[in-house]
Amino acid sequence: MIRVLIVEEIGLLRGALRMMLASEDDLEVVADLASRADIVSVVRRERPDVVLIDIELADVDPLAVLRQLGVRARGSAVLALTGRRCPQTLQAALRAGVRGFVDKNLPPAELLRLVRLVAAGERVIDPATAVAALSPPVGPLTDREREVLRAAAEGLPLREIARRLYLAYGTLRNHLTVILRKTGARNRLEAVRRAQRDGWL
Repeated sequence: MIRVLIVEEIGLLRGALRMMLASEDDLEVVADLASRADIVSVVRRERPDVVLIDIELADVDPLAVLRQLGVRARGSAVLALTGRRCPQTLQAALRAGVRGFVDKNLPPAELLRLVRLVAAGERVIDPATAVAALSPPVGPLTDREREVLRAAAEGLPLREIARRLYLAYGTLRNHLTVILRKTGARNRLEAVRRAQRDGWL
């Protein structure tokens, strides 16, 4: 019996996944979660063979969760659900220990096949996602704007970022204004998250 934990915030999709997996004789859904809350403790308690996780959860840095699972849930294979196919996120997720990627538009029979493969120790990436992972990221940010945003991602004060990048304070603020406009973000933290999500950083 292959024990599966589902982590998906959209209730309808989570329910459909649970119903589909539970209908198979060799698969058992041990738990389903709508968010990152308690994911590590649930994994430790239930010891699933496969963690099927949406890496686009709204309330979480997906890579941080994946790294956490890689360290604390070594007996569980992580199979990531994705729709964006951001190259940098996919590559970082592989480094974090993800065993495979599943496109959210994948046919149900193919999803079931991939769950069984990762449970058996295989690494799986559907062809469309593999192509995306090998593609260079494209984005609206200039190299300098990416430097500014990387420094902002470290949580540094603006004056420290300006000193580090040899920028006048006013010039730095101008860069941040442009970055917020290009990312559609309201503040630096949101800009960092959006840029990471879309592979621009």
